[in-house]
Amino acid sequence: MVSPVYLRIVEDIKKKINSAELKPGDTVPSEKALCDEYGASRMTVRKGLAVLANEGYIYSIPGKGNFVRKPELNKYTIYYDEKNNSINSVDQTKLLEVNIIMPDEKLASDLQITKNKNVIMIRRLFYTDGAPVAYDVKYLLYQKGMPIVEKEIEHATFPEMLSKKVPLFALKKELVIYSAVPGDDIKRYLNIYDGLALLVVEQKLYNTENKPMGLGITYYRGDYIKLQGISE
Repeated sequence: MVSPVYLRIVEDIKKKINSAELKPGDTVPSEKALCDEYGASRMTVRKGLAVLANEGYIYSIPGKGNFVRKPELNKYTIYYDEKNNSINSVDQTKLLEVNIIMPDEKLASDLQITKNKNVIMIRRLFYTDGAPVAYDVKYLLYQKGMPIVEKEIEHATFPEMLSKKVPLFALKKELVIYSAVPGDDIKRYLNIYDGLALLVVEQKLYNTENKPMGLGITYYRGDYIKLQGISE
């Protein structure tokens, strides 16, 4: 099957960039030159250039042309699923508590709300092969009349908890990852009796207006989880 012309333009320019035939800062062939080379219309050529720009290969300067972008060497994409990672997966979830609370100053700041705004707090334990591997806390903005269905909450991922209020594709996500020494309560929940550090993942979910919809904090046993990132 023959690829559309715009995709041939995309792949050919990618090959030149990846082989260093075109280097960061070099000028990409002009629209006219590409039209002549591929026997294509300007609309087709511009479609190909738009794909390259969206994928981060090139950038445009009005009146001057298109140029090869310098790669972001420190940028990685992390695929995070709170119940699955590259070495383990959660096979059982235990709901510890669902409660409506008043936020403290830090939580109110994180969620960009006042301290008199109600918040739903959900606490869970995650298990693998019968052993507790993670302690999970979620904070969701409370809305009056909002039903709290514990069976749905018990097994849902964080985005799924908010999917009835915001379409999944509309949710914007932010991750913060760090290590921490567990407190006594978390040690007890996770059966930790030594100095095992925890990997903590904070998730903050936003709507399309960049307003926080919820905050999730999951404390993983350091011997359970492994996160990986790739450069693109």
